[in-house]
Amino acid sequence: MNEMNRDEANLGIVNISDEVIGVVAGIAASEIDGILEINHNNSTGIGHKFSKKSLGKGIKVNVENGEAVIEIGVTVQYGIKIPDVVSQVQENVRRTVEAITGLKVALVNIYVQNIIILKQEDKNEILKK
Repeated sequence: MNEMNRDEANLGIVNISDEVIGVVAGIAASEIDGILEINHNNSTGIGHKFSKKSLGKGIKVNVENGEAVIEIGVTVQYGIKIPDVVSQVQENVRRTVEAITGLKVALVNIYVQNIIILKQEDKNEILKK
C-alpha cells in the first residue's frame, strides 16, 4: 500500500492501495479509442471487456518512494496505428493517476497482447458512443 505524508497541516497519513491506483489506470486506459480490452494477466493475453469491477484487475502497480510504475496489458482494434494509440494510453494513464492520486508516475509500460478485427455491427456500436 502506498503512503503519502500530509505534513502541511499534520492531518495524518493517506494510504492509497495499489488496487485503487490500478482501477484509476484501467479507467484511463479504457478511455482511449482503439483499446478494446484490458487484459487480466500480462503474460497470457487473456482479456475482458470493460466493466467497473474489473478495470483494475491484471494491472500491475509498484510504488516506491512516491513514484509509481504501472504495467497494463491491452487488446487493440485491428487497423489502428498501435504506436500512436499506446502513446495516448501512456499519457492519459500518467496524467490521470497523477491528478487523482497525487503520485508521480515514473513509467507506464503497455503490453499489446492481442488484436481484434471488429465486425461491422461492433463498429456501429462504438460510433454511437
